[in-house]
This record gives sequence, structure tokens and C-alpha cells, in this order.
Amino acid sequence: MSKVLQAVSSALLVLSVPLAQAAEPALAVTHTDEQLVWGACPDFIPKGCEIAVLHGDPAKANVDVFFKVPASFTIPAHWHTSAERMVLVSGELSVTYEGQPTAVLKPGMYAYGPAKRSHKAVCGSAAACVLFIAFEAPVDAVEL
Repeated sequence: MSKVLQAVSSALLVLSVPLAQAAEPALAVTHTDEQLVWGACPDFIPKGCEIAVLHGDPAKANVDVFFKVPASFTIPAHWHTSAERMVLVSGELSVTYEGQPTAVLKPGMYAYGPAKRSHKAVCGSAAACVLFIAFEAPVDAVEL
């Protein structure tokens, strides 16, 4: 193959990568967006808890969700196979991980939950608590 043809082929290959990535649309959404589809939480969590999948497939790795509970709501002790990367969007959430002091999250605060570490939480504010969670592995919640 000539050097010119090789250079053109290489340039087309490099240019095709951004084009392939552009096929997936960007997303910007708030927890109050009317287009969100809220579903039930696992059965062991009391009624009133809801989850909305923002991005990804909960049966696969790298899933983003909003997790919402009413004010004065207790989330029972449980653990996840995946680590969790979280940002509190609204409310005030007290989270206790096994072997650690309780952390009180306020809107905008980041929290990290290690994989398989049991934890529980209480939404202690006058408003509902909404938590953004990024899961690394498929989504699950195992009751203690």
C-alpha cells in the first residue's frame, strides 16, 4: 500500500472513533424531571422508596440511578456487590457503614461506599432524600 493511502486509511480510522462515540446521546436531568421513570426498591426496603435508572442497564456494569425516599424514612441494613459512588441531591441523609461512625450527608456532598460493606441510612430531613448513585457492577441489594 502506498504511503498516501496508508496515511488516509489511518486518518479515517482515527476520525471514525469520535463518530462512533457520538452515537450515544448526552444526558442532563434533574431529580424532579417528569420524564424519569421511578420504580420500586427491593422488597426488604419499606414502601415509599423509589429508584430511577438514569444511564445503563442495572443487570450490567456502570449504572447510574437516583434513589429516593420520603422524609423520616429508614433504609434497613444491607450491602451491595458493587462499590457505590454517591452524591446527595436533596434532603439530609445519615449513613452508617459497618465499623465506621455515622456520616451526615447534605446536598452536594459526595460519599463512597465500598463493595460488600453493610450499611443503613435514615432520611432525617423535613424533605425527601434523593441520592445519585453510580454503581460499578450490576445493581443488587442484599438484606442483612
